[in-house]
Amino acid sequence: MKRRKTLRIARWEVSKNAGQFDRRTLAIVAVVLLFVAVLTPMVASRGNTVDDGIYRVGVSDDSQYYGPVTTDLTLVAVEPTAETYESGEFDVFVCTGDVVPNCPRDALRYKDSPKGKAALAELRTTVERYNDERMAEEPDRAAAFPVNVTLRYVQQNATAGAPGAGKSGGNGPGAGNEITTRTTTAGETRLGGSDGAGTGGVGGRDAGGRGGSANGSVAAPSVGAGSSIFVDNERQGTPSDISPPFPFESLVLAFAFILPMNFVIQAYASSVIEERINDRGELLLVSPVSRGDIIVGKTLPYFVGMVAIATVTAVGILQFTPNVGTEPLAVAGAVVTAVSAVIPIALLFLASAFVGAMFARSFKELTFVTVSLSVFLTSYAFVPSVFTDVHPIASISPLSLVVRVLQGESVALGQYAFSTLPLFLTAGVLFALGAGVYREEDMFTQRPVTLKALDALDSQLHGMRSVAKCSALSIPFVFVAELLAVALLFALPVDLSIPVLLLAIAFI
Repeated sequence: MKRRKTLRIARWEVSKNAGQFDRRTLAIVAVVLLFVAVLTPMVASRGNTVDDGIYRVGVSDDSQYYGPVTTDLTLVAVEPTAETYESGEFDVFVCTGDVVPNCPRDALRYKDSPKGKAALAELRTTVERYNDERMAEEPDRAAAFPVNVTLRYVQQNATAGAPGAGKSGGNGPGAGNEITTRTTTAGETRLGGSDGAGTGGVGGRDAGGRGGSANGSVAAPSVGAGSSIFVDNERQGTPSDISPPFPFESLVLAFAFILPMNFVIQAYASSVIEERINDRGELLLVSPVSRGDIIVGKTLPYFVGMVAIATVTAVGILQFTPNVGTEPLAVAGAVVTAVSAVIPIALLFLASAFVGAMFARSFKELTFVTVSLSVFLTSYAFVPSVFTDVHPIASISPLSLVVRVLQGESVALGQYAFSTLPLFLTAGVLFALGAGVYREEDMFTQRPVTLKALDALDSQLHGMRSVAKCSALSIPFVFVAELLAVALLFALPVDLSIPVLLLAIAFI
């Protein structure tokens, strides 16, 4: 492969695609981007409004529940009249004492239906949140929240000499969690005016009157400040605020690395199949360049574009993640690690699109192939990374490395090799098979897919050693398929997952 010829083909590829966009198209794209830039802050500030007003709560304006109901957009306050109760035009009804028989004031009634139970759970959560907000407004926080917990999550296998290890006094999963509490000292005034002596009154659940009726609700896992990568790894709050860590934001941001690849491979596959229509690529085939020069030259602009997009995405995200640090070297190292983890995914996307474009017989078939490849490869990269903080099986996906980088964790060379090496090998094999049919006999004829597959394998056969070579070429596909099977089946019960896994591996 000659570098000068490869770069010239890459330059032709860029100029050819750039010439397809006229001024009108560029103007339309600019207008669309402008609208997106203007509307995005407005939509983000408004938030998700799909569930606004879906629950009707019959509550009077002098009830202690009226304040919490008016603060939740999913709840709509209606007048608690006898007609409202008898007609059933409510999901939750707050009794007034004189409308419903045998229902004291502020007692709750709800419809015996899934929606009524969901409305009651939503009201309970709203009351708890409302009481906590009122407690937070008190000048003496120690009186409002007598127990304050500070947690700092560390790796489970941290040694005793690691920073923060052993402060909890155990060696289980909770080891290394730093726990501090603060109580009211002498001379401080408690909530309600009492001094530091005595019990200090009741807890924060009764701050809004008889808020105890909201007990029993189950708090949802925090996906806001409690697990945000845009704040420090330290968590503070009351015991009720504690929830297991979940890399929600890290997963969403890691998906931002994958999403642009789905659009890039569409353009790449279209460019490859255009060379096969009306014999447009015949001039390159008869030119004094090798098939490797042509394939690398046509692929290089799209690969560079993917890496550039991933780099910009990494820099933009890591600038606002204090888990990584603020030093330029730390940010640069995190960017390099994140982009390095994404590179094998980009190569696999391009290799799969190249093979699909070489085997497809029309643009309609190519569209089906590229969409199917996008769904499968995105699932392979994204689904295992969900278990980054749960199970080591997540390491089969390079996106798990990106999640670790966003969480401020280091990535060992062995972890990188385990996550990326199968994808590197698979991408190389796919490019080799695609290059086997990059010839006039297969490019410009409507041959069946099975014959093209045989031609792709035949291009790798050159003697007795080719048998071992073909077996070696299948190893990356088998390895990736087995890893995917393990990732999909490990969550099942052991009695079921082991036999099914053995059958799946035997079939593969």
